[in-house]
Amino acid sequence: MSHLPNVSPSLPLTRTPTPPQNSTEIQTVLLRLRENIASVFLGKPDVIRLAVIALVADGHLLLEDVPGVGKTLLGKAIAKSLGCGFQRIQFTPDLLPGDLTGTSVFQQDRGTFTFQPGPVFTQVLLADEINRATLRTQSALLEAMSERQVTVDGVTRPLGPPYLVLATQNPYEFEGTYPLPESQLDRFLLRVKVGYPNRAAERAILTQHRVGEPIDQLASVLTPEDVLAVQAAARAVRVEESLTDYLLAIVEASRQHPQIVLGASTRAALAYYRAAQAAALTDGRDYVTPDDVKALAHPVLTHRLITRGWDQGQHHDADTLVDDILHKVPALV
Repeated sequence: MSHLPNVSPSLPLTRTPTPPQNSTEIQTVLLRLRENIASVFLGKPDVIRLAVIALVADGHLLLEDVPGVGKTLLGKAIAKSLGCGFQRIQFTPDLLPGDLTGTSVFQQDRGTFTFQPGPVFTQVLLADEINRATLRTQSALLEAMSERQVTVDGVTRPLGPPYLVLATQNPYEFEGTYPLPESQLDRFLLRVKVGYPNRAAERAILTQHRVGEPIDQLASVLTPEDVLAVQAAARAVRVEESLTDYLLAIVEASRQHPQIVLGASTRAALAYYRAAQAAALTDGRDYVTPDDVKALAHPVLTHRLITRGWDQGQHHDADTLVDDILHKVPALV
């Protein structure tokens, strides 16, 4: 795969990338990406794989867990590995929508308004602790995430390509956090719980950080053109009709489960489909298997479900309900 010069983070490419000719070549490229991230984000290969799947599927990624387990580090490592334009913004309660999207500033010498773009105008945006901002500010990302564009003062401006939002959030029970609205959660392709590293990985982390921050030395291993080529190849991954029916049966079961008030939407079904394609491609295949569908049910669906008792803070665990659905829906073999 060719590596072409970087592009402006806010302007679209002038040509359509040609996808690689075979899945083996793509797997090599994605393996290099995963190894690069793993060199600084230690002990979590499964988390890294899911993050790469979100990238390949042209989706956004929500990293969730308690503070201090490496959510921000993972986001930075992905961004630096891609060679794309990158912006990080720390979400706080006093952050305003214009702080994200940008504002028009009056130029007194010219007598006109000039648009000053905000950090959302990039290719990879790290929204750190996104649920510490108010719902109004969180919603400022909706158009960017869904349509890869931002409209300010009646003018629509494109974002990327590629365009990836990596958001981190702490558990809702933490003081000073605001639950993301359902419409915004639905825009995240995957939600990944990072978790604590094991003892060996944590020992390696302590040793690695003796002389500084390893992330500062991390080099890019892909270009924006490479990312677009891999994303285009993922759309061509074969999904048999029987597997599509299996996926849709799982989605439909989430709508009929007695402990689920709001099941997976059609947007969720499409996200599920594309994630399965991306998982197959990441593993070096040009076809989806039943195991791809099963393995992605939790990261794709759990954050999209509203369970009974949710508004009283006594909701059923979505992971347990997805397990129940997978157990009841006949699996393909």
